Amino acid sequence: MAFLLGCEKVRVEFPTKTVFTGLSLGVDEGARIGIVGKNGDGKSTLLRVLAGAVEVDDGRVIRTRGVSVGVLGQTDGLCDEDTVGRAVVGDRPEYEWAGDARTRSIIAGLLEDVAWDGLVGTLSGGQRRRVDLARLLIGDWDVLMLDEPTNHLDVKAIAWLADHLKSRWRPGDGALLVVTHDRWFLDEVCETMWEVHGQRVWPFEGGFSAYIMQRVERDRLQALAEQKRQNALRRELAWLSRGARARATKPKFHVAAAQALIADVPPLRDELELKRMAMARLGKTVVELQDASLSFGDRVILDDVDWIIGPGDRYGIVGANGIGKTTLLRIIQGLQPLDRGRVKIGQTVRFAVLSQHLDELTKLGDDRVRQVISRYSRRTMLDGKEMTPGQLLERLGFTKDDQNEPVCDLSGGQKRRLALMLILLDEPNVLILDEPGNDLDTDMLAAVESLLDGWPGTLLLVTHDRYLMERVTDHQFALIDGKVRHLPRGVEEYLELTREAEREAAEAASAKATAKAGALGKVVSGEPAGRTPSTLSGGEQRELRKLMASNEKKMETLKGKIEKKQLEMAEADPSDYLTLTALQEEIADFENHIEALELEWFDAAEKLGE
Repeated sequence: MAFLLGCEKVRVEFPTKTVFTGLSLGVDEGARIGIVGKNGDGKSTLLRVLAGAVEVDDGRVIRTRGVSVGVLGQTDGLCDEDTVGRAVVGDRPEYEWAGDARTRSIIAGLLEDVAWDGLVGTLSGGQRRRVDLARLLIGDWDVLMLDEPTNHLDVKAIAWLADHLKSRWRPGDGALLVVTHDRWFLDEVCETMWEVHGQRVWPFEGGFSAYIMQRVERDRLQALAEQKRQNALRRELAWLSRGARARATKPKFHVAAAQALIADVPPLRDELELKRMAMARLGKTVVELQDASLSFGDRVILDDVDWIIGPGDRYGIVGANGIGKTTLLRIIQGLQPLDRGRVKIGQTVRFAVLSQHLDELTKLGDDRVRQVISRYSRRTMLDGKEMTPGQLLERLGFTKDDQNEPVCDLSGGQKRRLALMLILLDEPNVLILDEPGNDLDTDMLAAVESLLDGWPGTLLLVTHDRYLMERVTDHQFALIDGKVRHLPRGVEEYLELTREAEREAAEAASAKATAKAGALGKVVSGEPAGRTPSTLSGGEQRELRKLMASNEKKMETLKGKIEKKQLEMAEADPSDYLTLTALQEEIADFENHIEALELEWFDAAEKLGE
């Protein structure tokens, strides 16, 4: 395989930290590399070094002549004044880019819900991210470097991106380097792993599952000082080997070897014991939805739903962005009124919510971490053991230096771990986690998963991270068309359902278009009712044609207004049903006006015999 790019004896220093020392590595044609490591160890810096965006302090970066490199950074360089179309395809004429099958596929896969003529400055953060990703992917690159490409993508878009990257080049062509905390994505796309750790890069053959196994074996042979790290990884491997991925048709590592390695590792969760403890804390009733229905205008969130959440249940909830998952969580807590039906909440239920935006930490301001945990003297039970706040903090990866940091200065991942710890110290019995994996590296995700394995209560999880979903929960449910549907085969079954729904929608749209074309043909070719053109005066014919032209302009204007209102709905708070209802009513008014104008247009066309 031909060498594409790499570096020799590179040293990179920042004012307060040395990131790499003596780093030498290469990327060959056909490479599919996943890059993992702790937050702050230099994963993004490594990509920027190889792309030539960071000047090294020593050594050299090498690139074969003529090799093109495309980079997706964590922030985009899009112009707010550009339209989405211009940001994605530039000044290329429509016939050129629309005639390219790959470009059409990328736009359909990532920008289906984004207005092509909308301004970049009006987009949400997630929409901007997808526009930037589409802009990059339509280019012809020898090497693609992607930094957290799955951020802001739902499970459907993540699955599409994985399929695109696997089929983008022929085997042995091109090269991919990707930094992500999405472990399913790493297993699906990558054939080699690079671990950034200790100012070096350590290569591992295979995807994420193989990497975990090799790390376990490496750590097993190290000194006793590494024992804690080894045990956490072995627990992770236990789930990988015993769970769904070990039963896959194409396993990424040898299950027999893994079973031997983990023979003395106990099951991740004692489900019966956790259920027993949860029932002692909660009783028999937790949350029951009975004939629950809720709509915002024409947008249906729940449609006559019955759903029982019992003590010790561990449920994952999936669904497309904007479908109403966060609203469903509010309904479960009794915070969102229903249109019909009822929500029955057990008398002993104590909810705790880890939100996406970590609003619960705002009030802590510049208090230091050690000051915050000093307010909690009570021990908490986890995995059958009593733990002090300090021990819990250590288990979540906080060092003594970290404990002296003000809360407001913590990284995103540290804030999320601190918020989870404070929630657990309050000893809730129903835990609701909304995208808990945001900002966490793979080691910290494993630590959080291990912590949740011993938590004795009811757990509800919303996340687009397939690996985290299937690792932490026992059952998965999808919110589809106002129904809460059980997914016995997990996230893969949800993706199959969405693909089938898209196919049926496409067939229905095709049938509708065919029927409309047939009806229009009858108007044009059949005998017109009323006066024929031969009996209309020239002035009357001119007035009718003027009316048709005017209506066409008005309909285009109204369609533009509908697109703007739909964009406002996408950016609105899903729980703000008053705003959503008002926007939906405005859209309905515009649609009714368009329908009236279309009838006038057809009537005029009929009179003219056109």
